[in-house]
Amino acid sequence: MLTVLEVDLRCGGDGSTSLLVEVLDFPRMEAKKLGLVLGISTIVAALTMIIHLLDAPEVQHALLGEFNFIIPAMLKGASSPGKYQQGKAGVLLPNLTSCHESMGRSDLPVYCCPPMNQSDVAFIDFQFPDPSLPLRVRRPTHLLDENYIAKYKKAITIMKSLPDTDPRSYTRQANLHCLFCTGAYNQQDSNSPLNIHRSWLFFPWHRMLIYFHERILGSLIGDDTFALPFWPWDIPEGMVIPEMYMKAPFFHEARDISHFPPSVVDLDFSCTTPSSDDYRCFESGLRPEDQDYTNLVMMYNQMVAGAKKMELFMGCPYKAGEGGSCNGPGTLELAPHNTVHKWVGSNLNPGSREDMGVFYSAARDPIFYPHHANIDRLWEVWTTLHGDKVITDPDWLDSSFFFYDEKLQLNKIKIRDVLSITRLRYAYEKVNFPWLNNRPRPSVPLEVARNVLKTRQNAKQQQLQRNGILSSSFSPHGRFLDSTLRTRVNRPKVRRTKKEKDEEEEILVVHGIDVPEERYVKFDVYVNVVNETIMNPRFREFAGTFVHIDPGVIRVAREANLQTFRKKTDLKLGISELLEDLEADGDDSIWVTLVPRSEGCINATVDGLRIEYIR
Repeated sequence: MLTVLEVDLRCGGDGSTSLLVEVLDFPRMEAKKLGLVLGISTIVAALTMIIHLLDAPEVQHALLGEFNFIIPAMLKGASSPGKYQQGKAGVLLPNLTSCHESMGRSDLPVYCCPPMNQSDVAFIDFQFPDPSLPLRVRRPTHLLDENYIAKYKKAITIMKSLPDTDPRSYTRQANLHCLFCTGAYNQQDSNSPLNIHRSWLFFPWHRMLIYFHERILGSLIGDDTFALPFWPWDIPEGMVIPEMYMKAPFFHEARDISHFPPSVVDLDFSCTTPSSDDYRCFESGLRPEDQDYTNLVMMYNQMVAGAKKMELFMGCPYKAGEGGSCNGPGTLELAPHNTVHKWVGSNLNPGSREDMGVFYSAARDPIFYPHHANIDRLWEVWTTLHGDKVITDPDWLDSSFFFYDEKLQLNKIKIRDVLSITRLRYAYEKVNFPWLNNRPRPSVPLEVARNVLKTRQNAKQQQLQRNGILSSSFSPHGRFLDSTLRTRVNRPKVRRTKKEKDEEEEILVVHGIDVPEERYVKFDVYVNVVNETIMNPRFREFAGTFVHIDPGVIRVAREANLQTFRKKTDLKLGISELLEDLEADGDDSIWVTLVPRSEGCINATVDGLRIEYIR
């Protein structure tokens, strides 16, 4: 008889683990078989112990760092092997093996990539929360109580204390935005970089980001009802930086000091300069009550008048492959999303207004999250106002991204998974939106405007023709926006019926906008303007604005296709309601004026303007 050892793993009720070794008598067996049995028993015991030890996320990171995602997923049989299969044509998926180094300012290297190759991490398909769970209710920042602020403070303090090897850490959370706004990842099966701004990816990707961020914060304090607040800068009560974000740990040094409370946010904020060596931002100079009104009118245009069709609000269809990429942001992304980013950013970094003022660093500021929670809320509001407009394209619905959840599992989540916030088990506390009743008025009486425009056309007809300004096409080289540009644009359809207008929105297209990637560019678009010097969004002549926020990156890694990353933009503005209000619906043409609002416009060109119709 041979004496051998039996290895047994015992788990105590208190979570402790012990290894029990017993002496047994086995019948005689060959030495090789005995060795094999002993080896297998030892391996099984060791692996079982590892599974038990790695069951708690905190222990996982303490022992193994980010390798914890590989071993438990392999041992526990994750639903996907972590090998990224080829996607369907048109469906976007990031290639997690392709993370590039980026570069911020010339003196500031930027590397947002995770500490290890994410393609080696096994992922799971996203599962909706239990429908029986209570809703996480997101509240406006100006109505938060001290108890909530204390919980949020505790959660973010813990998040900031986690090591960078932990995907739940504050640094890693902030770097997620950096990764997907700088082209740091290529698309799956393509060398084309992936960018989640300036297209129909904008709203769903940011919803995913703050959804998982919110769940992680709640788990860190053991509260599965915890919800992020939203900063309602679209209503007068919320048009200042929330007071809680002026105190630690929510305060961030890289902000414009002149915009601290009680300064009212400018949703049409512009940075411009009289000379190329004196970059600064000019304030509107409006009284608080006038700034409130201007903001409300701006919101009406961006949410109602200029956003009556899906593409105008959501952005252009962006599909996989170099030929499927697009660069056409929706109304709300341009402003107030982009303008609030710039307004918050530090004036001590004048060329970029970091951190909030450029995308690679924006999420470092805690105010980024209530800002985007409000963007997410307004997506819900727009969907309610325009309930009959949905995107059914499977290329959009099945496009997917990867996020770590509060259990340290990498989730593959599709856009179709985030279209119902009820299924995601969160909601927004109701607030009024007074901008819905702030339809703007013309800057001058319409009869006066028509006489001035007619006189201008007759007096300058020959001069304008000699200068080529009457043509709305600026081919072959485009026209620089170094000064105010005014041109006439022909309208293919005149005096449409109400039914035709309901079915087709008339849109003004400023096409072929070429912007140096590292420059901040803003210009406004007006129709039938008499005096450009007094124009702003308060007036009905305002058709919309173009705001390009530089990602803060002037170079993407060598593998990236820079020509694809830097793609000309088309700005599409709905003008059916505007033409009715200006009594110009029966005119064969309209006067369009582009007014530069940033120093970067001197390096930007436009290929032309035209009228199109969109269903």
